[in-house]
Amino acid sequence: MTRRVRLWVLAVGGTGLAVLLVAACLELPGFGGDQHPYGDRAVRESLARQTANTVSSVIFDQRAFDTLGEMTILFSAVLGTVVLLRQTREEHRARPAPAQVAVPVRRYALLTLPVALFTGLYVIAHGQLSPGGGFQGGVVAATALHLLYLGADYRALERIRPVGLYEVGDALGASAYLVLGIAGVLAGTAFLANTLLPYGTFNTLSSGGAVPLLNAAIGMEVACAVVVLLARFLDQAVEIEGTEKNGATEKNSATDENGK
Repeated sequence: MTRRVRLWVLAVGGTGLAVLLVAACLELPGFGGDQHPYGDRAVRESLARQTANTVSSVIFDQRAFDTLGEMTILFSAVLGTVVLLRQTREEHRARPAPAQVAVPVRRYALLTLPVALFTGLYVIAHGQLSPGGGFQGGVVAATALHLLYLGADYRALERIRPVGLYEVGDALGASAYLVLGIAGVLAGTAFLANTLLPYGTFNTLSSGGAVPLLNAAIGMEVACAVVVLLARFLDQAVEIEGTEKNGATEKNSATDENGK
């Protein structure tokens, strides 16, 4: 395909996409008005399934298939990172020296860690009731673990972060989401249809039918995925070094004398 043909294909495709976008925008409800058909329908369906948080109802019920796509993107990013940043035969691991952390920083990080971890788990568990959910809570929980890196050193983080287990947790979280979707098909309904479980009592932890389970699966997948991603990048920055060449060690990433 010549350059001219590629440009024509781009021009035709871009023009068609622009026309569709403009046509869709012209059919949107007026900005700032009191009539919001999409919002009204989402709220009605959320209340019908006893899900207090309308956003979670949209993500894990009304458009749960879209959420599957978002989860797949994150899972693929983790898989690509693990493959690209794996240790090669020309590299070796050098144990970082113990870090010297200021006492105020150490105290603040170690005191904040359990609070942040509990907050992340709380956000995941209450995703169907209040703002938040698996995506947000998973990131908070995964980030909380790395406060140990700031408050102590890299060795302390490694002791509570066996990467292999988190890789398994990432796969289990993604698999659980798929299994819940397939269970709906086996029950005679649609994939990821919220019809398997009773909807429960409104505004309680057991409400929302399958929404809490899907939310928990996403929370587990996101938390483990973020831990694995950070582990691979931190390994490259702190531990993995290149082989010696011409009497000098080639490092993949510079580290300071404290291993930070």
